[in-house]
Amino acid sequence: MRYGWTTGACATAATTAAYTALLTGEFPDPVEVLLPKGKRPSFALATERLTGSSATAGVIKDAGDDPDVTHGALVLATVSPGEPGAGVVFRAGEGVGTVTRPGLPLAVGEPAINPVPRRLMTEAVEQVAGAHDGSGDVVIEISIPGGEKLAERTWNPRLGIVGGLSILGTTGVVVPYSCSAWIESIRQGVDVARAMGHRHVAGATGSTSERVVAERYGLPESALLDMGDFAGAVLKYLRRHPVPRLSLAGGFAKFSKLAAGHLDLHSQRSQVDLGLLASLAAEAGRLELAERIKNANTALHALQLSQAAGFPIGDLVAVRARSVALDVLAHAPVAVDVIVIDRMGTIVGRTGTNTGGSSDK
Repeated sequence: MRYGWTTGACATAATTAAYTALLTGEFPDPVEVLLPKGKRPSFALATERLTGSSATAGVIKDAGDDPDVTHGALVLATVSPGEPGAGVVFRAGEGVGTVTRPGLPLAVGEPAINPVPRRLMTEAVEQVAGAHDGSGDVVIEISIPGGEKLAERTWNPRLGIVGGLSILGTTGVVVPYSCSAWIESIRQGVDVARAMGHRHVAGATGSTSERVVAERYGLPESALLDMGDFAGAVLKYLRRHPVPRLSLAGGFAKFSKLAAGHLDLHSQRSQVDLGLLASLAAEAGRLELAERIKNANTALHALQLSQAAGFPIGDLVAVRARSVALDVLAHAPVAVDVIVIDRMGTIVGRTGTNTGGSSDK
């Protein structure tokens, strides 16, 4: 599958071209940049604009075969002279967000341009200044037209990044379906929750389970982690950066996978173990039901069979899922409870935060 380039790499290319034009009057096209692991991709310019006091260059982001919401977005860099001795100053233009909450690797009030892209752009400015006798004192304004709308489909509103997208990328390369950006967002969500003093966070597999757990416990948006399929990412990060209480909420099928020990709940990487579900009934002496569950079509079918028989399979899945979660947390000071829902958002199983049973404590 085809690799792509991060917004940080695109912003670096645009900055390189804009600053070169500001000093020489000409835009290099294509423009080559050096990325952290030694790659030297070339970027074609989609926009060139030179005035007496600034230069703007734009690059269309190509995310390769990754399903990135910013694929096809225009990343613009406008470079203008800065105050002597000030070095590189970053500003958020149209469609680039501003940090409003603690817990991120940027101070509150700063443009949402992450540290590695900042370093890459600063190094690019130094190289261009050295080649063309520039001072290196510049203001870089990064813009992404339409970015504020695109940001609604990202974690930024929940992380307290308002006004648009973040300029991201630690390597400059987008690896297709690596899901690294999602996992990084989970980590940032934990960091923000900790910085805001939250003692109770929730990881949910989807919007319905998130709504259920938020309403049940009255959790604010900043305490909600969009876990998706990455239960392992949540648990492993909380193992190193604990929060006193974690609620896990998700659908019966996905949490059946967690109960079986799977930490990646995606349908392409783990499957529901109907044998495990059948064993829960068999262990309770419900042998006939166990046989029917073993031959069920889906996890939903197994749930329906159990409900019709008055068997609390949801609670047992919740208990197993919590046991797996506690094993991953490895004695970190995090109390865990689990809520299992059906497709309509009805709670079909749950545990408390104690070490056994299913009461709310």
